[in-house]
Amino acid sequence: MPTLLLEIAAPASSGRTFVPMLRRRLRQAHRLLHPPLRELSVVLVGNRRMAGLHDRFLGICKPTDVLTFELDHDCEGNVTSGEIVICVPEAIRQAKLRCGDAGRELLLYALHGTLHLCGFDDRTERGFQAMHHREDQILIELGVGPVFARSQTRGRIGVE
Repeated sequence: MPTLLLEIAAPASSGRTFVPMLRRRLRQAHRLLHPPLRELSVVLVGNRRMAGLHDRFLGICKPTDVLTFELDHDCEGNVTSGEIVICVPEAIRQAKLRCGDAGRELLLYALHGTLHLCGFDDRTERGFQAMHHREDQILIELGVGPVFARSQTRGRIGVE
């Protein structure tokens, strides 16, 4: 299994306190997943930056929770390098509705982005269920506990 080169930047000051936890948990998740992913950059941003990125890449001029970008692939087409951008204010808003813990919500978004980089796709109902089931499995294995299973009655998570 490749070692993960992980960088986490938090220009959004409200996100800086979550960096150590995210670094530790994402490394643990990487070991559980055994993906070809070798390099991962995670950036914690505010509403304005996320809205700008969301508009630029998807043509939607409002913030979203997470955006994932494939940066490099191996000869078989597997993602070996990627970037995940997470909106901290959105995680805080959703945490109030879902679990009350912004760190847990940020971890959910980071895992969601990581799973996209590992080939998961949630654009169909079947893919959506499989992806979020895997998120909860990982969260349980990490000792955090499920997030998605508790919130299914509140609707789909808007992560991309």
